[in-house]
Amino acid sequence: MLKVLLKKQLTEVFRGYFYNRKTNKARSKANQIILFILFAFLMIVVLGGTFTSVSLGVCFGLTAAGAGWLYFALMSGIAVVLGAFGSVFNTFSGLYLPKDNDLLLSMPIPVKTIIISRLLNVYLLGAMYSGVVMLPAMFVYWAVAGATVQNVICGLFLFLIVTAFVLILSCLLGWVVAKISLKLKRKSFIVVLLALAGIGLYYFIYFKAQDWIKDLIANAVIYGDSIKGKAYVLYLFGRIGEGDFIATALFAAATALLLALTIFVLSRGFLKLATSAASFGKAKYREKKVKEKSAFGALLTKEFARFTSSPNYMLNCGLGVIALFALGVFLLIKGADFLALIGTAFGGRTDFSALLLCAVMMLISTMNDMAAPSVSLEGKSLWIPQSMPVEAKTVLKAKTSLQLILTLIPMLFAAICAAVALQTSIAEKLMVCVLPLIFTVFSSVFGSLIGVTRPTMVWTTETIPIKQSGAVMIALFGGWGFVALFAVPYLVIGYFIGLLPYLVTWAVIYAAASALLYRRLITKGAEAFERL
Repeated sequence: MLKVLLKKQLTEVFRGYFYNRKTNKARSKANQIILFILFAFLMIVVLGGTFTSVSLGVCFGLTAAGAGWLYFALMSGIAVVLGAFGSVFNTFSGLYLPKDNDLLLSMPIPVKTIIISRLLNVYLLGAMYSGVVMLPAMFVYWAVAGATVQNVICGLFLFLIVTAFVLILSCLLGWVVAKISLKLKRKSFIVVLLALAGIGLYYFIYFKAQDWIKDLIANAVIYGDSIKGKAYVLYLFGRIGEGDFIATALFAAATALLLALTIFVLSRGFLKLATSAASFGKAKYREKKVKEKSAFGALLTKEFARFTSSPNYMLNCGLGVIALFALGVFLLIKGADFLALIGTAFGGRTDFSALLLCAVMMLISTMNDMAAPSVSLEGKSLWIPQSMPVEAKTVLKAKTSLQLILTLIPMLFAAICAAVALQTSIAEKLMVCVLPLIFTVFSSVFGSLIGVTRPTMVWTTETIPIKQSGAVMIALFGGWGFVALFAVPYLVIGYFIGLLPYLVTWAVIYAAASALLYRRLITKGAEAFERL
């Protein structure tokens, strides 16, 4: 039974490799093999290769300074962080609050068997994520410092200790996430904020890592002495990788004790948490007046509700909102220095700086593509807007307006900040503000028209229309193409035509194209919507 349950858990994790999410049908064996080969390439070659290069950059310097233990402490810390955060949400959804809790608990299966199978699933995933750090780190150390029976045995124990600690930490963090999720009303915003924080932290570490590594190697002796004096436990932990049997025995015993305690506590509170339901307190009736909305207003409210209720929708189709505000703030703080650098690169020509800002704002606006998957997201509920006493063009207007509102406001902020930072004429500053706004209207109508003419109505998960539909691909890459079509010709004819006439020309082009596309949306697009 344990083998069957573990197989079920792993199949759920890799379900997308066995079943096509669009049709919910099993993939062919050849397709499954190709997908798993690609996954292995990503984990072993890409991630493993990345951490191999990191290990090589750190190992030579630290071992030469006699601080091999610091090397293992550093790489083990990275492995723990990657392993814990790589599997914490699987722990939350696969250990504590999976959808099949009621079904499994109603069967004649011992609770401890269910817990063990889910713990093994969490352990294997955590070991996979932490392994892409630890295994290259150990092989690099053995190649640089030399492999002996002692450090190989202790190195293997270090890997087991790290993966066991990842399991303990994942269980703890997963429990926290599960408890919080039972209390939250608006989980989607929390998920989006956590995802954005994670992305920001990743890029911050990515750009700072090289400097940190150089500083660590240059001051290895100083940092090593400081850690020995203030955090001797870390020194002992790092000594495991160098082949210290005493440190290995101490940490192996401590990890085994912590793991046993974790399993004991988990088994005592598992049933209570697994059978818990979300609780938001007792609802109280408050009488209030509700203002009657127009059909368009009601449909627009519905579109906003769908957007804000889906973390996938917000993260994949709405990052431009954050990026445009961030660009505006950056231009207010560092805009003058940045534009001076650009001007110097182009021989002191400020027109190239203005053109580049326009292109960047337009390019960022293409990250907002809410309109493209909007019709597809109706899915099996498409009959509801089709059966309502409203015209199809009103439904499409509401879907287009969602993207317009969420993009025009941050775009206006970014454009004003760009105009403030630019050192050019008033007319050119005005066009730098106007052109990106017109392009925003154009891209919104274009995305809505593509979405209704090339919908993906059959899907099993909303990530299909949001991330993998043809409409989204066309809207995204088509937007990039339209930006390139605007920016590239100026490099050839800009010197002759001048910036202001060029921007005015493209503003007229995009305004006319927007009007034509809008006309087609409310006629041919509305007819296509009614035929779906």
